[in-house]
Amino acid sequence: MEEHVAEGAKAETGWVCFKLHGPFPFNQTGVLAGFINPLAEYRIPIFAISTFDTDYVLVKEEFLGMAMQALAAAGHELQ
Repeated sequence: MEEHVAEGAKAETGWVCFKLHGPFPFNQTGVLAGFINPLAEYRIPIFAISTFDTDYVLVKEEFLGMAMQALAAAGHELQ
């Protein structure tokens, strides 16, 4: 999608997006924390966006391999 950034626009490129499929019940706590805590343990910086029914976690491309390893080790199934 980076090719759609307008020329001259201030943008930081090189992000990969993980989508946490929801919706999650409002009384279910720790969904996002359970996903990003393994990344924090590996010292992988993230950018998280939450919507009404889905969470997105962005990771810089340079950390993708480490992120996949950290998430798999924590038991997350990645598609």
